[in-house]
Amino acid sequence: MTDTQPTSTTAAGPAGGTQTVPPATAGGVTQATIVKKTAPKSDYKPADVSPQRRVQRRYTVRLWSIRHSRALEWFYARFADLFLMLHPLWKGIGYGRVETPVKFVEKRVKGFMFDCRMCGQCILSSTGMSCPMNCPKQLRNGPCGGVRANGNCEVEPDMPCVWVKAWEGSRNMVKGDAILAVQKPVDQSLRETSAWLRVTALAATARENAAKGDAR
Repeated sequence: MTDTQPTSTTAAGPAGGTQTVPPATAGGVTQATIVKKTAPKSDYKPADVSPQRRVQRRYTVRLWSIRHSRALEWFYARFADLFLMLHPLWKGIGYGRVETPVKFVEKRVKGFMFDCRMCGQCILSSTGMSCPMNCPKQLRNGPCGGVRANGNCEVEPDMPCVWVKAWEGSRNMVKGDAILAVQKPVDQSLRETSAWLRVTALAATARENAAKGDAR
């Protein structure tokens, strides 16, 4: 067996040329860090924050929610049942009319508890109560290959990897294996809409279709 040595890569250099980027060391330095250090120097200094970090809240409450994922799983199930019971009310008033006040509450509750980004396709119950939209790369089916040795994000070095925490949270949940289900790409047309109402309406339709099938 022969040992393989890390190889150098090239990155864009000044004036459109290329420059050699040294290989990552055994100390866990990521390729992104190496490229940043070898980038051409100028008077312009990036803010060293991604758009994600500019709106990032503290992680304390989010991590608390992940640690208590089993209790929140139980609560969410009861909450979903309650919303489904209220379906005749939502339908009578009109889902379109109630969305604004419901979304107002949903955005603030989930924003505080999970740093919710209001994608409209909430999968917290399938991801250990860790919102995958907090991933700077917005990965919906597991972590990237750049997770640091300490479990933190490649892009946001001070943030625990969303998917590392998702796995930890899922292990506490009754239906934790739902994390293995493959998620569809995000439908951007649903952004800033109420996932609570959408899931309720879908569940009500499924229940009505099942009742019609039993009546035949």
